[in-house]
Amino acid sequence: MYSLMVLIDGLGDDPIPAWNGQTPFSRAPHPFMDRLCRQGTFGSVSICEEDVPPGSLTCILRLLGVPAESFPSNRAYLELLARNRDVSEYEMVLRCNVISQDSSGRLVSFNGMGLTGREMEELAGKFSSLSSDIEFIHLSDYRNLLIMNRSEQVLQTWTAPPHESMGLPVKELLQELQEASLVMKLFMRESEAILQPYNRNGLTYRLYPWGASYRTELPSFQQLNAMSGAIVSQTEIVRGIGKALKMDVPELQYCTADIDTDIREKLAVTRKLLGRYPFVMTHFNGADEAAHRHDYEGKAGFIARIDKEFLGPLLESLDAPLRIVICGDHVTSSVTGKHTRATGPVIAAVTGNTSPLFYEMKHYTDIVKFLMKESEANGKGNYGAGNHVECREKSRHCGLMSGFSSGREQSLPF
Repeated sequence: MYSLMVLIDGLGDDPIPAWNGQTPFSRAPHPFMDRLCRQGTFGSVSICEEDVPPGSLTCILRLLGVPAESFPSNRAYLELLARNRDVSEYEMVLRCNVISQDSSGRLVSFNGMGLTGREMEELAGKFSSLSSDIEFIHLSDYRNLLIMNRSEQVLQTWTAPPHESMGLPVKELLQELQEASLVMKLFMRESEAILQPYNRNGLTYRLYPWGASYRTELPSFQQLNAMSGAIVSQTEIVRGIGKALKMDVPELQYCTADIDTDIREKLAVTRKLLGRYPFVMTHFNGADEAAHRHDYEGKAGFIARIDKEFLGPLLESLDAPLRIVICGDHVTSSVTGKHTRATGPVIAAVTGNTSPLFYEMKHYTDIVKFLMKESEANGKGNYGAGNHVECREKSRHCGLMSGFSSGREQSLPF
């Protein structure tokens, strides 16, 4: 039996005041998720819990069976792997956003708001020849990487993530990093001169380096879970995780890492991989991006699209039973724009079951065991048809989900 994890990045959320306490997940119509809930089980889980930061790096590694002691300190190196690049032990990698600040120097956007995609590519070409000490690598839109000689002082410097620092003074946010490296200070000063002609509408654009990391070795997915696997994603960190774990990470031609992604391409690639690997994870990043922009309408609409354009056609085309989990990695609040440790929705089911599945989802390890343990894959685990009381209780939660989809008030914090 094959296993599929549909990972909707930042799926959980805070209650939205304008929606009388509903969340994007509860607001969105998702009849195929509701169907799986009736066949399976519906739970609420915090993937990060209290012991790791609530981010995609830590939470996705955890869901793929990687122990916390193996987690890298930051994600830039894995994003570099996604570009089929590597560094030596004498180098380090930093993430680098194009950000904008207002006339008072406060952070207005973490994603180069107001610049076109063409302008960002044009800037990337100019930055790439700016310094012989720092290599500038453009990923997509506002996302970039910097490669430079390893500096323990820079590696020990913590710079706040720009998407969680809106409204704060940019100079103060970057001060410690610039003090830690003269090379970085000069690079940023020279980059400001290149950006100056692009300033407009009271906004000043700057580069924002952060999240320094170094070369890290991870155990393979095969070693961890005694099975091979594949990842379908266009998001650099997720692709990098897959490559670091020696999973198959196919190239995608039309997908983005936002709500405008080509869901049909992800569906087609997922179908092919499910016939080739016992485990596939298909990742959708748009919900997280929308929440960082406080766009709860866009987040709800994207969740509905995943249900209609990906999950529905996938379920209708299955010709064999499939173990499936739909969940997020962390919660991303559309109210604050930040990641949180709160619990988010988890749906687990085995398609084709004639009896409802009962398998409690209370802990992230329940997700891992459900999808990946060989004994459970052979029917020897602790999931299967529940007793009548359990199934009635599970059906009650499915009814609540259907109520969420129809727009009625909800009380669960998803």
